[in-house]
Amino acid sequence: MRITNRTFTMIKPDAVAEGHTGAILDKIIKSGFRVIAMKYTRLTPEAAGSFYAVHKERSFYSSLVKYMSSGTIVAAILERENAVQDFRKLIGATDPAKAEEGTIRKLYARSIESNAVHGSDSDENAAIEGAFFFSALEMF
Repeated sequence: MRITNRTFTMIKPDAVAEGHTGAILDKIIKSGFRVIAMKYTRLTPEAAGSFYAVHKERSFYSSLVKYMSSGTIVAAILERENAVQDFRKLIGATDPAKAEEGTIRKLYARSIESNAVHGSDSDENAAIEGAFFFSALEMF
């Protein structure tokens, strides 16, 4: 399977803590994605800082790192044709108030920061982000 058929997602601490993991995974699977790797984990502040290093100069970086290391997350590699683009559509806009009805963020997010899920924004970032959490052996 080509890398363009894979994406990375993370169910964020708010959605896990509020018990939405099962419903979110159900929606993902019913939308035609196959979960090929998944794990519960908790990011240290250092790991969260490394994962979100691209935002280091942004004003929200410190609060993002604190939030993402505040509780358990679920990291997963998903597979399906046109995975990145189709998953971005499924999760909806970063701001749940602007997300389309029926999207994961419209259903389960609380705010722009506590927006329930992360989804890779490109094939390249999907590969980088997936490798951050999973070894090649875990993905097959």
